[in-house]
Amino acid sequence: MSITLTKTQEIFIQTKLQTGKYGSAEEVLEVALRLLDEYDRADRQWIDAVRVKIDAAVAVSEHTSPIDGETFIAGILDRFPK
Repeated sequence: MSITLTKTQEIFIQTKLQTGKYGSAEEVLEVALRLLDEYDRADRQWIDAVRVKIDAAVAVSEHTSPIDGETFIAGILDRFPK
Protein backbone atom coordinates (compact mmCIF):
# COMPACT_ATOMS: atom_id res chain seq x y z
CA MET A 1 0.00 0.00 0.00
CA SER A 2 1.20 3.47 -0.76
CA ILE A 3 -0.05 6.56 1.05
CA THR A 4 0.54 10.25 0.60
CA LEU A 5 1.01 12.35 3.72
CA THR A 6 0.28 16.02 4.07
CA LYS A 7 3.16 18.29 5.02
CA THR A 8 1.68 18.62 8.52
CA GLN A 9 1.57 14.82 8.90
CA GLU A 10 5.16 14.51 7.71
CA ILE A 11 6.30 17.14 10.21
CA PHE A 12 4.38 15.36 12.97
CA ILE A 13 6.10 12.05 12.20
CA GLN A 14 9.52 13.70 11.93
CA THR A 15 8.97 15.39 15.28
CA LYS A 16 8.12 12.05 16.85
CA LEU A 17 11.22 10.47 15.32
CA GLN A 18 13.44 13.26 16.65
CA THR A 19 12.42 12.43 20.22
CA GLY A 20 14.18 9.10 19.81
CA LYS A 21 11.19 7.22 21.16
CA TYR A 22 10.38 5.75 17.74
CA GLY A 23 12.81 4.06 15.38
CA SER A 24 10.97 4.60 12.12
CA ALA A 25 8.02 6.28 10.46
CA GLU A 26 6.40 2.86 10.23
CA GLU A 27 6.64 2.49 14.01
CA VAL A 28 4.99 5.89 14.53
CA LEU A 29 2.18 4.90 12.17
CA GLU A 30 1.81 1.49 13.85
CA VAL A 31 1.32 3.16 17.23
CA ALA A 32 -1.10 5.68 15.74
CA LEU A 33 -3.17 2.95 14.11
CA ARG A 34 -3.22 0.89 17.31
CA LEU A 35 -4.48 3.92 19.22
CA LEU A 36 -7.12 4.55 16.56
CA ASP A 37 -8.29 0.97 16.95
CA GLU A 38 -8.46 1.36 20.75
CA TYR A 39 -10.41 4.61 20.33
CA ASP A 40 -12.88 2.95 17.96
CA ARG A 41 -13.40 0.03 20.36
CA ALA A 42 -13.91 2.38 23.33
CA ASP A 43 -16.38 4.43 21.29
CA ARG A 44 -18.30 1.27 20.37
CA GLN A 45 -18.35 0.14 24.01
CA TRP A 46 -19.65 3.55 25.11
CA ILE A 47 -22.42 3.44 22.49
CA ASP A 48 -23.38 -0.09 23.57
CA ALA A 49 -23.43 0.96 27.25
CA VAL A 50 -25.64 3.97 26.50
CA ARG A 51 -27.97 1.76 24.44
CA VAL A 52 -28.32 -0.64 27.40
CA LYS A 53 -29.13 2.27 29.73
CA ILE A 54 -31.71 3.67 27.31
CA ASP A 55 -33.32 0.26 26.92
CA ALA A 56 -33.46 -0.11 30.73
CA ALA A 57 -35.03 3.34 31.09
CA VAL A 58 -37.62 2.52 28.44
CA ALA A 59 -38.42 -0.78 30.18
CA VAL A 60 -38.90 1.00 33.52
CA SER A 61 -41.04 3.69 31.91
CA GLU A 62 -43.40 1.04 30.56
CA HIS A 63 -44.26 0.12 34.17
CA THR A 64 -44.36 3.65 35.58
CA SER A 65 -47.29 6.01 35.55
CA PRO A 66 -46.74 9.06 33.36
CA ILE A 67 -46.12 12.40 35.07
CA ASP A 68 -46.40 15.90 33.74
CA GLY A 69 -43.32 17.92 32.82
CA GLU A 70 -43.51 20.28 35.82
CA THR A 71 -43.55 17.40 38.29
CA PHE A 72 -40.67 15.75 36.47
CA ILE A 73 -38.51 18.89 36.51
CA ALA A 74 -39.40 19.60 40.16
CA GLY A 75 -38.24 16.08 41.06
CA ILE A 76 -34.92 16.64 39.32
CA LEU A 77 -34.40 20.04 40.95
CA ASP A 78 -35.17 18.56 44.38
CA ARG A 79 -32.07 16.38 44.00
CA PHE A 80 -29.76 19.41 43.89
CA PRO A 81 -28.72 21.22 47.07
CA LYS A 82 -30.39 24.57 47.51
